[in-house]
Amino acid sequence: MKNLKIAIIGCGNLGLSIVNGLMATKGFDAKNLTVTKRNPDNLFYLTPLGVTVSSDNKLAVEGADFVILGVKPYNVPLILKEIAPVMAKDKQTIISLATGVTLEEMYQHLPAEMAIYRAMPNIAADIQESITCICGKNGSPKTEHAIKELFNSIGISIVIEEHLMEAATVLGACGIAYVLRFMRAMTQGGIQIGFDAKTANAIVNQTVKGAAELIIKKGIHPEAAIDKVTTPKGCTIVGLNEMEHHGFSAAMVKGVLASYEKIEK
Repeated sequence: MKNLKIAIIGCGNLGLSIVNGLMATKGFDAKNLTVTKRNPDNLFYLTPLGVTVSSDNKLAVEGADFVILGVKPYNVPLILKEIAPVMAKDKQTIISLATGVTLEEMYQHLPAEMAIYRAMPNIAADIQESITCICGKNGSPKTEHAIKELFNSIGISIVIEEHLMEAATVLGACGIAYVLRFMRAMTQGGIQIGFDAKTANAIVNQTVKGAAELIIKKGIHPEAAIDKVTTPKGCTIVGLNEMEHHGFSAAMVKGVLASYEKIEK
């Protein structure tokens, strides 16, 4: 990881989240990172930090161990056609962040023996708290370990089968927005029962963080944790039952399914 050279092609919001996570990683040398964008003006603030900023994709991938594609799905074929002539098939690895673009589709533009991976981090990479799901083909155990190490530097990573990548996108990437919308609604409720917005937001933020840490560190099911705070005839169970009466869980499941169906089309 320390000496890996990384190029991020099409460095948009997700690419910048990865950049920020890497820059905060102990031992990572910014001089080993190159980022590109068609109009890179808003990336030049990274230059004084040691990052190479460019609009030349071909130049960026030369010598890079990992080439991360941060472009929109419809641009992946165009980018692959552009950089394929300068890629070293036995020395470089492609990692695509594009939703819905399969390994098979990428191999239509690259040598059949080249190592290609798909990865789906989320914007929590900014603070090194992303969950990244990974799948790939033709990578050696050493390569896969290095990719996991790369994404572990911005959170945690897991290797899954490719047919689950779209589902991983919904839970891990879209899921951030679902949680944020829940937090916003909870804050609005807090304001209605008497708190100012700043105080309500602070309480909600720490409550959600605490709930997640409780599940992670204790290794318990959410329902087991719920049971600990729902006392007979108490206010918690009344609130939960009212939410369920209005379809809280059903709406969440339907939202997850709707996002998944959108990707699958």
